[in-house]
Amino acid sequence: MKESKENIFTIFDDILQREDKESLLQQKSKVIWMTGLSGSGKTTIAKGVERYLHNNGILNQLLDGDNIRVGISNNLTFSCEDRAENIRRIAEVSRLFLNCGIVTLNCFVSPTIEIRNIAKEIVGVENFIEVYINASLETCEERDVKGLYKKARKGEIKDFTGISSPFEAPENPEIEINTSKLSIDESVQKVLDYILPIIKNK
Repeated sequence: MKESKENIFTIFDDILQREDKESLLQQKSKVIWMTGLSGSGKTTIAKGVERYLHNNGILNQLLDGDNIRVGISNNLTFSCEDRAENIRRIAEVSRLFLNCGIVTLNCFVSPTIEIRNIAKEIVGVENFIEVYINASLETCEERDVKGLYKKARKGEIKDFTGISSPFEAPENPEIEINTSKLSIDESVQKVLDYILPIIKNK
C-alpha cells in the first residue's frame, strides 16, 4: 500500500534527533573542553585522543585556534569582549556537532571561569567535560614553540593570557592533567580512561 503524499511530507518534516545520529554511529556525543595556558599541551593531547578515537571507530572533531581563528572567528581580536564572543561561537558550533552524535575535542585557553560557563550553558552541563591541562607559566614559556610569550613579554602581543591577561584555573574540572609531570602518552591515556566509558554506546 502506497503512502499518501501528506504522510511522506510529514515524515520529511520531522528532523532526526541526536539519539538517531548516536544510534547510527554507535556512540554517545560529548564535548571535551580542554583549557589551559598557551603551550600547556592542549592540542598535542587532543591530537592523541583524536587519533585513538578515529582508529577505534569513534567519529570526532577537533577544534582549536588554528581552525577557528582563521575561519569562523577571523574577525575577532584577543580583547575580553572578543574572547567571550569567540568562545560563544565555538560552543554553538560544538552544539551542532553534539546534535550530530559527534564527539568534539575543544582546545582553547578560554581563560576565565565566566567564559567557560558561557560555553557550558550553551552546550549543556550534562554534555560538557572540562579538562584542565595544568602547566606552570614557567613550563609554558620554556616550550614557547611559536615564540608567543617572547612577543608578549616585549609588548608585541596585547592581552596575552598569563602575561598581560589573567588565567583562572577551573575549580572543579572533570579531569586535571599536569603536563609538567606526565608524558604526552600518559596524558592522552588519562583523558581516554575518563571519556571512553561515557562515549561508548553499550
